[in-house]
Amino acid sequence: MKQEAPVDAAVLGRLLQALGLPPELVQAAAALGPVDASPQALREQLQRARVSGVAPVRLSWGRLDPRRLPVLVCHGQRWCLALRGGDGQVQLLDAQGAVAGVADALPADAPVLWLRVEAAAARAAEGRAPLAGNLAARMVWQALMRDKRWLFKVVVATVLVNLLAVATSIFAMQVYDRVVPTLAYATLTTLVVGMLLVIALDWLLKNLRSRIIDSLSCAVDKQVSQQVFEHVLSLQLDQQPRSLGTLAAQIGGLDAVRQFFTSGIVFALADLPFVLLFLGFIAVVGGHVGWVYAALLPLALLLGWVTQLRLRELMRLQLQRGHERQGLLVDTIRGAETIRASHAGWRFAQEWQSITAAIDGYNIRQKAISSGSAIATASLSTLAYVAAVVVGVWQIEAGRLSMGGLIACSLLGGRVIAPIAHAVQYLSQWQSVAQSLKLVHQVLALRTERRPDARLLAPALERASLQLEQAGFAYADSPQRQLQPSALRLQAGERVLLVGPNGCGKSTLLKVLAGIYRPSEGRVRLGDADLWELDPQVLAGVLGYLPQTPQLFKGSLLSNLSLAGAAGDTELLTLCRELGLDRLAASSPLGMELPISEGGEGLSGGQRQLVALARVMLVRPRIWLLDEPTAALDAQSEAAVWAQLQRLLRPEDILVVATHRPLQAAQLATRVLLMRQGAIEADGPPSAVLPRLLAPAGAQLRPIRRGGELDVV
Repeated sequence: MKQEAPVDAAVLGRLLQALGLPPELVQAAAALGPVDASPQALREQLQRARVSGVAPVRLSWGRLDPRRLPVLVCHGQRWCLALRGGDGQVQLLDAQGAVAGVADALPADAPVLWLRVEAAAARAAEGRAPLAGNLAARMVWQALMRDKRWLFKVVVATVLVNLLAVATSIFAMQVYDRVVPTLAYATLTTLVVGMLLVIALDWLLKNLRSRIIDSLSCAVDKQVSQQVFEHVLSLQLDQQPRSLGTLAAQIGGLDAVRQFFTSGIVFALADLPFVLLFLGFIAVVGGHVGWVYAALLPLALLLGWVTQLRLRELMRLQLQRGHERQGLLVDTIRGAETIRASHAGWRFAQEWQSITAAIDGYNIRQKAISSGSAIATASLSTLAYVAAVVVGVWQIEAGRLSMGGLIACSLLGGRVIAPIAHAVQYLSQWQSVAQSLKLVHQVLALRTERRPDARLLAPALERASLQLEQAGFAYADSPQRQLQPSALRLQAGERVLLVGPNGCGKSTLLKVLAGIYRPSEGRVRLGDADLWELDPQVLAGVLGYLPQTPQLFKGSLLSNLSLAGAAGDTELLTLCRELGLDRLAASSPLGMELPISEGGEGLSGGQRQLVALARVMLVRPRIWLLDEPTAALDAQSEAAVWAQLQRLLRPEDILVVATHRPLQAAQLATRVLLMRQGAIEADGPPSAVLPRLLAPAGAQLRPIRRGGELDVV
């Protein structure tokens, strides 16, 4: 076996530079010696050079998604940098930057090294403003500003509440300066009656303001959560995060936003600007006493700002690890049977303990910073009070301030520093809200299956045909093509069997044909229109897709069967009898209202598959795309399924079935597609292609012609 050449450090440095990494990391990588081409060795060498956040992935040139350029590729016993030039052609550059060839000369099995730089992208994104361009924040803001009348009411109420706070200080000043020296009880009675009116008005305004905000937050939560949920429903499925627990936690971040608005935090932050009003009043009444608070106020603000800087990264890490823990919890509950059977509970418990320890560590540091800041601000408030009293005594001695004026300044002084102390605690919660908005933004930034502003087509599809025009597919976070660019045409009336080894791309091809996955290159045509330009309601009656892993939902057997609501009761009961689902309903006193748990728990794999099959059959689509429809069925149930398909299929319908059990399906098939490594390797009648199913990958196949066209690739 020929030994593979090591990777030249200069070429590696050029790749890192092309990927946009900082110059110091590029220089560190370029200073390495020759590096072994295995991903593990390359990762270790990069870590040794302090190049973090880079994960090498190895694959073949034939499976590489061209969108993932630049990469390293082995050409002529040396590694070259493959990148797209200005003319659109992929060039191969050597260590000196000279052109060593073009990509057309590369064999399909040429080794490729692709570097994933997720951490670098995350650091770059973290450097931007916290909520710059945040879709979730924009959505919340638009919901808040849809009816601006609440803003006027809250502002007026807030202004009056803070002005009434000044009245309390004036009351104290008048009592100490006028009532106490002369014991003028009539004046005291008048002042007390006035203060009772002030207290009643203050109570009324605060309750009114609170109700306005509570009603507003409920309306905003209802609107925004509905928009986010509908966005999740319309997500392009190949863009959806792989961890369901993490996705659910990201969407749940809206709860933090709602709690932020429904608590008293908003009022405390809204009162902050009135600190300047109180400071001005102190300066008018107390003279130099105002300078005490004016000098200490910037210190309190600086303390709060530094606290927020220290909390921002901690809150981000705490939320991130919290979502990882929720994802682990969902995976553990969903896979409890497998974990128990594999005796792997200790592994999940260990991972849970590790994540929880990290969260607790972040939480302790966060509490220490928050409490330290609150204690420091409280001490600062006490210091301000003491200093104000001392300066006030000097002012009284100089005849510029009365005893009542000093008392009034002391009362208002508490409303200058104390709100800053409270704001520091509240702003730490705002950091949690800001991080939650970022996570919701990540969901909203995912591509939906149709553009919101797209004009969708709704043509009459009387005789359906489905066509791939050099359509290929690769996941957004993967450099490898799952489906090679393929040309395929399915005509009305064809019965197509899709066969091939595990992982050859059968399921991916069906998902692309069904419009579940959007092709990363090329396009899919249904009739004369692009599949992705058609209205989903049109597709609902034309395309019927059965996934390889059927999913049932919490509800009843009837609600799961009539999920699309497209069939009558007579047809539903007939189909249940023919498929044997009537026996499942008869096993329960509730009949068709038999309860079904999330995911179909309580039903066997075969029963779930029959329910999912019946769901597709009730729709009676024109194009049937079935992925392993009988994998979990016994021989009797499998025969019943094929019999029902023969009964339901109309002469002009198209049937495409992916299966590892082709014998029964071959009785229906008029055409067989053999797939290997994401490509259609053979296309022809069952008698010609099925014997090739067991042929090794890359075996020389005799061309098969259908209708005068070459069908074996």
